[in-house]
Amino acid sequence: MMTNLEEIEIVIGKDGKIQIHVRGIPGRTCLDSTAELEALLGENIISREMTPEFLEQPVAIKTQQKEKVKVVRK
Repeated sequence: MMTNLEEIEIVIGKDGKIQIHVRGIPGRTCLDSTAELEALLGENIISREMTPEFLEQPVAIKTQQKEKVKVVRK
């Protein structure tokens, strides 16, 4: 059984702008996956671009492990 790779990439530019790229998470589930991260980063969303994956219907997958991300601001 092959599982799809779910990936959230965070890019912080030299100008301080943050980009979040979501791959492998179809439908509105991708927005749910980044909601907590966006809240931690300040929720200052300037723009949002949906990929073709956003239009796909999510498939129920049993999650075995969940990782926590800690954001430290200096």
